[in-house]
Amino acid sequence: MLKRYLFWIIGGLAAGLISYFVLFPQVWHCQSVGFSDFKALNTHFYVSPKSSPKHHQYAQKVVAEAEKRIHSFWGDRQGKPTIIVCYDPQEYAKYCHSDEGAGCSIGTPWGASYVVLNLDGINTDVIAHEMCHDELFTRLGWWKTTQQIPQWFNEGLALMVDYRFVENKPPAQRYLDYKDECDYISSGGQVTLALTEISSMRGFFTGPEGRVMLAYMTSGMEVSRWLAAAGQPAIPVLIKHLREGRDFQDVYQQLEAHK
Repeated sequence: MLKRYLFWIIGGLAAGLISYFVLFPQVWHCQSVGFSDFKALNTHFYVSPKSSPKHHQYAQKVVAEAEKRIHSFWGDRQGKPTIIVCYDPQEYAKYCHSDEGAGCSIGTPWGASYVVLNLDGINTDVIAHEMCHDELFTRLGWWKTTQQIPQWFNEGLALMVDYRFVENKPPAQRYLDYKDECDYISSGGQVTLALTEISSMRGFFTGPEGRVMLAYMTSGMEVSRWLAAAGQPAIPVLIKHLREGRDFQDVYQQLEAHK
């Protein structure tokens, strides 16, 4: 009887893993990048065989700059994602979930994490953005990050180290700048997005490019507003309470109210 139970348990786990890799093939490709023709610059840094040594040197330099930005924002750096630098959209689609975009971050339930970059993503802003996602994932784990963190907070937090849309300024000024961006995209505020509409991954990224951009700017505006009210030290406190099992919305509001 015990052997039968063990058989079904092991079979169920195996089926679950196979289903995971079938549903998320990019995870399998990222996991096996060390056995591909990508060149390993070190144990956590792989570059396309199509790229040149000049690209390799520049990518390493920019990644180091992004790591410093993460360290400055978070106070330290705990995430250690594997970096995968692709050369063209076809390679990028293999390791990421789409052939569009400059970069993506992938975290697994077992703790492995990856930052995948297209050639357009070899800049400090993109890499810092994706590393910020990874930093949150590293500190909270896969389950809490995917099930408890609203997508607007995840993206808004990443925008705090990404200066492509709004310059690096104090949170109160960044809030005003993001508000201006929202007004511009929505033609003077004719269209707005409630945070509840962009809490899930599907809700955030569904729709035309203009709506997705508005989702980003709305997220940046909200997180800037919260940081202006709660202060930078609220971030590690928020993480601590979430790891202890508290509800995100409760802690988020309390930190803002009790600064």
